[in-house]
Amino acid sequence: MAWFILLILPLKNYICKVKQYDYIFTGAGLSALMTVYKMVQSGSFAGSSILILDENTKKTNDRTWCFWKTQDSAWEPSISKKWDLALFANENFRRDLHLKPYQYNMAKGLDFYNQVFDLLSKQDNITFLHQKVLAIEESETIVLVQTEKDSFSCSKLFNSIYNYQKAVSQTKYPLLQQHFIGWFIKSEQPVFNPEQATFMDFSVEQKGNTRFMYVLPTSKTEALLEYTLFSHQHLKKEEYENEIQHYIEKLGITNYEILEKEQGSIPMTCFPFWKANTKNVLNIGTSGGWTKASTGYTFKNSDKKSTELVAFLQRETDFRKFHKRSKFWFYDLLLLDILDRKNELGSHIFSSMFKKGNPSLIFKFLDEETSLIEDIKVILKCPKTLFIKAIFHVVFKSIKL
Repeated sequence: MAWFILLILPLKNYICKVKQYDYIFTGAGLSALMTVYKMVQSGSFAGSSILILDENTKKTNDRTWCFWKTQDSAWEPSISKKWDLALFANENFRRDLHLKPYQYNMAKGLDFYNQVFDLLSKQDNITFLHQKVLAIEESETIVLVQTEKDSFSCSKLFNSIYNYQKAVSQTKYPLLQQHFIGWFIKSEQPVFNPEQATFMDFSVEQKGNTRFMYVLPTSKTEALLEYTLFSHQHLKKEEYENEIQHYIEKLGITNYEILEKEQGSIPMTCFPFWKANTKNVLNIGTSGGWTKASTGYTFKNSDKKSTELVAFLQRETDFRKFHKRSKFWFYDLLLLDILDRKNELGSHIFSSMFKKGNPSLIFKFLDEETSLIEDIKVILKCPKTLFIKAIFHVVFKSIKL
């Protein structure tokens, strides 16, 4: 039975020789690379053949990840900057956030890829091929993969190719996008505080959406500035860039150079992608619901999930047993329900949380590591009426559907 097919292709009719592997990763995104990296580190898969397929060579600095942590992790070589302080702001107030015991960390895409592939390139049992996946077909005992050039088979497959149509074609679970364009600039004026990251600045005009600036300074004259939205629709490129230019002017910068640009769109949804998991095919990363639905943060969640997955592989064989839904899934669903119906309320909600809330407790909550009592302390800082109404709306919607 074909459980997940990107293009309908009769793989059994291909006469080219099928190459066999124990594990295949379709897509070499963050979750896949973290998982393979940890499989190597565990020492338990040296006798297993592993194939990674992706149409991207992973040789460019195509994105920036940020995450917070309390101690060193396996990804220290990929971290280019750390902050102990952050700033939250809106049109009415500014608050310096003292993050300890947390640190806010920035990892550039190319640094991460280099760290991972430096290890993978030394493993005789791992193959990375620059090929586009066309189809995946599963039978009871084997999974077949067809690319533009070759056919492969495996016992277990990890898929991180995001199926956008699956999420957008349903109405039960809200679907928003965290979309942004960022400029890494070098200014002639020393206007940045390299010891403080701007976590969210809602002082920008909201225009009926949830919009904010995100600033990661690496020196007094250099910083990454991203104009970010939590909303349904993307903007025209010039609208993002006009807002970045306007913000730069507000900072008092008159002369600057754009060193790099990046852009992205991260789906924000509680859609249960994991229900498509089968005994031998596991959806991971965004495709498996690993992205933190309420914030779009991916790095820390993928780090945790990949660790859990490597441990799971050493004791279980049925991928349908892997995913477990938590209370945080429901919390995320409530926030997305509000932003789906009243997208302009994002600034109000996040401002209520950060105006008087304990920053380290909020970050612990967003990391899904708080107790129920700690959850309540954070939630009580949020607009209570909005979330009570959201509970009733979510429950009624579930009954109706």
